[in-house]
Amino acid sequence: MPPVLLIHGFGSSYEHGWRRPGWVDLLQDAGRRVIGVDLLGHGSAEKPHDPAAYAGVEARVAAAVAGEEQVDVVGFSAGAQVALRLLADDPPRFRKGAVLGVGNSLLEPPEAAPLAAALERGADPEDVDSVVFERLVAQPGQDRAALVAFLRRPAPPITRAGLARISCPVLVVIGDRDLMHPADELAGAIPGARLLTVRGVDHFATTTDFRAMEAVLSFLAA
Repeated sequence: MPPVLLIHGFGSSYEHGWRRPGWVDLLQDAGRRVIGVDLLGHGSAEKPHDPAAYAGVEARVAAAVAGEEQVDVVGFSAGAQVALRLLADDPPRFRKGAVLGVGNSLLEPPEAAPLAAALERGADPEDVDSVVFERLVAQPGQDRAALVAFLRRPAPPITRAGLARISCPVLVVIGDRDLMHPADELAGAIPGARLLTVRGVDHFATTTDFRAMEAVLSFLAA
């Protein structure tokens, strides 16, 4: 079986997003080699403050698997967006892909970085999601300016035409309380993709929910 590339979400890291919840141990127990990356601006990666420096986010992740004949990829939230771009740009590289915490809004024209603006001015206490992101950014070791620059990066759009190029099996996982829910149109735009909606789960609990973990691990093992 090929190695598994894990791509964390915004404000997280490989250690925080994947190792602590148990994904790494579970995959290794199943005999899988794990390739972990820290996205630019996160974790142990460099943290530039210029949004233009983040134009190569996908290329840096792709470089982590450049020597692999084929890999599986699992991405959450911002990491899922990176994963979808990689799956579309280099289909033969990937055997399977699982994307968590992304939905139909990816197919819409992007808004003008509302989260970046919220983090710059301070989270609205009435907006639960922005408060959680604010807490992530406020953790020790985080660089707020770098994370804002990441959000404002010139990221390539995710389009139906691009998703149609994906040739490997894909599992889309989303909680029914996720701010990105629903994900039926997104899954429908990926040839042959399967959609799993996890009841009672919000965006931030997706990667720690046992049902989501079991579904992804079973999908990768098949």
